[in-house]
Amino acid sequence: MAEILSIAREKEKPLKITSVRFRELYPNREELGRSIAPMLRGSVLGFLIGLLPGPAATIASFASYALERRVSKHRNQFGQGAIEGVAGPESANNAAAGGAMIPLLSLGLPFTPATAVLLGGMLLHGVTPGPFLMRDRPDVFWGVIGSFYLGNAMLLILNLPLVGVFARIVRVKPQYLMPAVLVLCVVGAYGDNNNLFDVWVMLGAGVAGYGMRRYGFEPATLVVGLVLGTVMERSLRQTLIISKGSLSGFWDSPISALLLGLALVMAVGPNLLAHLKPRLKGLTGRSRR
Repeated sequence: MAEILSIAREKEKPLKITSVRFRELYPNREELGRSIAPMLRGSVLGFLIGLLPGPAATIASFASYALERRVSKHRNQFGQGAIEGVAGPESANNAAAGGAMIPLLSLGLPFTPATAVLLGGMLLHGVTPGPFLMRDRPDVFWGVIGSFYLGNAMLLILNLPLVGVFARIVRVKPQYLMPAVLVLCVVGAYGDNNNLFDVWVMLGAGVAGYGMRRYGFEPATLVVGLVLGTVMERSLRQTLIISKGSLSGFWDSPISALLLGLALVMAVGPNLLAHLKPRLKGLTGRSRR
């Protein structure tokens, strides 16, 4: 909804579509060199995020983009087609899908909607994922692993010849595309629970997202909070029940205390460094004098 409102506010600009040869769609040597480090960082980051509950692929993409925007030597090109802003998030997105399979296959816990669908399919066929899956049903386990290789090969075979077909989507005028998207949004919001109130919630969220986008607020943080808020509240209740209402249960375990400490450092560290950086520069300049 926020995207629809943003496009409706903008004046339509004539699209200038340049025809290119097929080999020009491949990245050149410079782009490949700039993509290696972002792909490696995105793969590691996406895999680790895939081990956590929530929409791993979405969170990994946003986290990788934010990371590349900070460490890249070409920050001024972000938002204008910087190759680092594409290679990193896409690698993180793909790696998160593989990381999310580990909790499913090893513990039987679906942390993402996709793995929840896979769990439902396995249970319908009498397969229970968990620690003994590899021992009891090695055919299913290795079949899933093999499907990863087959799926990536099929993506490569299908995507490369059809790049031109996918690119033709930009030729569709917004006045035709956006109403269709709006109808699908309304039907999807209503059909989820057959409740008109959900449609109003979607419209209100769209207006809020449009306002955030217009005034420069980053919506990704809000989305992550809304998605993981329910998980955090449920975990909070479970911890308080286990510790009989004592808050010390959050840091009694060394692992829990370490994770909380890392989370605190990640939350406070960037703001603290931004506040101390001018002072450190001033002290460095004085010492040089």
